[in-house]
Amino acid sequence: MDPSLTALVAANVTFVGTHFAMSHPLRASLVRTVGEKGFLGVYSLVSLGAFIWIGVAFRAVGPGGAVLWNGQGEVSWAITSALTVLSLALILAALKGNPALVGMEAGFVAKAEAKGVYAITRHPMMWGFGIWAASHILVSPTPRTLVTAGAMAVLALVGAHLQDVKKEALLGKAWKDWEARTSFIPHLGKLGGIGTGLWFAALVGWVAISWLHLWLANVPAGIWRWVG
Repeated sequence: MDPSLTALVAANVTFVGTHFAMSHPLRASLVRTVGEKGFLGVYSLVSLGAFIWIGVAFRAVGPGGAVLWNGQGEVSWAITSALTVLSLALILAALKGNPALVGMEAGFVAKAEAKGVYAITRHPMMWGFGIWAASHILVSPTPRTLVTAGAMAVLALVGAHLQDVKKEALLGKAWKDWEARTSFIPHLGKLGGIGTGLWFAALVGWVAISWLHLWLANVPAGIWRWVG
């Protein structure tokens, strides 16, 4: 394997591995040692360091290399754009009333209703990141994208499962009842429940992020492939 690609794999393994380790088996001992605020500081510093490493290694690999398919057709870009809007809608919708957010108590979870985005999935944010990763693989199946986006998809979706396990241990029956009322796998037929306002916000976000993509990655994406 090319040394630069090996470094990228190592960076992604470190990013995903430290997230899982600090969020689950190491969290309790770290909190006991350095306190809750200290833990958040350590978690943030380790995550930021690994993320910067990914960015540096990603650029070092470069955009070349063998591809699994030709993702540069207009159909691929149109599908990718639609998936990006969907991922943004799920992420934005998850910012309000999400029982999976840190600090939510059993009483809140017990009263939570499986409506809106939570009628689609109980992990809208995680699925949003997973779909975002898939959209990048679809349009750019290069070695560096497969490694990095693949790692982010694993972090999101395996992380969602581990979150269920942790919440069951912390909240007991309240979380198990929430699981019974909701679905892990998204019900795409219920996407209308996200709401018109959030879909509009996702479209605006897609336009803005696509514009930034052009300037940061020098690759026209989204609507900017067809206008401007």
